[in-house]
Amino acid sequence: MQVLKFGGSSVANATRISRVLDIVEQKAREDRVIVICSAISGCTDQLIAMGQVEGERRESLLAPLKQQHYDIVTRLFTGVERNAVKAELDILFEELLTVPGDECQTYGELISTRIIARKLACEGLSTLWIDSRSVVIKDNEARTYSKIASAVGSHREVRVFVAPGFIAGDGYGHVTNLGRGGSDYSAAIFANCLNASEVTIWKDVDGLLNADPKRFPQTVKIPHISYPEAIELAFYGATVIHPKTMKPLQNKNIALHVRSFIHPENEPTVIDGRPDSGPSVPSYIVKDRQTLVSFSPRDYSFMNEHNLKTIFAACDSLRIHANMIQTSALMLSLCIDSDENRLSALIDCLREQFSIKYNEGLQLFTVRHRAGEQPSEIETEFMKGKKVIVKQGSRSTLQFVLKTV
Repeated sequence: MQVLKFGGSSVANATRISRVLDIVEQKAREDRVIVICSAISGCTDQLIAMGQVEGERRESLLAPLKQQHYDIVTRLFTGVERNAVKAELDILFEELLTVPGDECQTYGELISTRIIARKLACEGLSTLWIDSRSVVIKDNEARTYSKIASAVGSHREVRVFVAPGFIAGDGYGHVTNLGRGGSDYSAAIFANCLNASEVTIWKDVDGLLNADPKRFPQTVKIPHISYPEAIELAFYGATVIHPKTMKPLQNKNIALHVRSFIHPENEPTVIDGRPDSGPSVPSYIVKDRQTLVSFSPRDYSFMNEHNLKTIFAACDSLRIHANMIQTSALMLSLCIDSDENRLSALIDCLREQFSIKYNEGLQLFTVRHRAGEQPSEIETEFMKGKKVIVKQGSRSTLQFVLKTV
């Protein structure tokens, strides 16, 4: 069994969905497959905006999103099937008008996978849609394993299973999600539970690149990396892979392929248990909208283990992740994703014990496996016109907190 994961750009319109269908049909001739899909490109942001309003305002925001999906259905289906799919989607659109705000964002994947599952069935493939809300139980690996194994194992005649990525249940009848970009993690969960032979993440690029091609004009494809290196890149902010994706795959030694759905004939990047060999390709990772927060004990005591424990306990309770940490005798600095509400709560929690200063509107620039001591042309060009607020490095990784001047 193989797991195929398609992101939002893969299903952005009817033309791209047709490519997805071709890929799935070809793979289904070789093996049974699980298809995990994201919402169509841009859909989740629109659904988040819908969740922040109610009544007529929500209905007005839904109208263009509904039409966008209807246009896809019109191009993919004809006759009776077209009407049947629209009727199926209408039920979901009606639910969107009344569901709790935080649940709105989970509907993009429900809609996109309904369309794809129905079209695959129309093409004559034995297809079953699986509701991830009832089988992926967040933070409960044992129940998830049991439910997925049961949902798939009881339908041995089915050739293709289609499941929404990103969304899950909490085990008590409530809908939750796995975080932005969580469809990769969904694919890894299904692969782990079903002992899949491999997972393929289909992207609009030729594999795992050493930098974001939208930001850096010259990029290099990385043909192979190990699980640990993939985890490092994801931790530092490489957006091609969700940070939690690797663990379920590494536990079962399941290879992850990153491949282009535009040029499926090209060789993928392979991530697996083999050690990295040869010189590593330098990687460049940028995280925007960063805030640097610095803490100093008000009693001028050292930044000792007790003070560190207090600060990190507060961050943990507020679900604040440190993208970079730097400590000295009297100060701890954290580079975190900008979030006004969480920053305010953190300051309120710690202001009595610590003097707190912060800088907003920053970038975190990570260079992994720099070739030599001197900065590359890519580094020099990117950092032009920017002030280095913090610099930190190890044998394999350099990080710069930057401010545009």
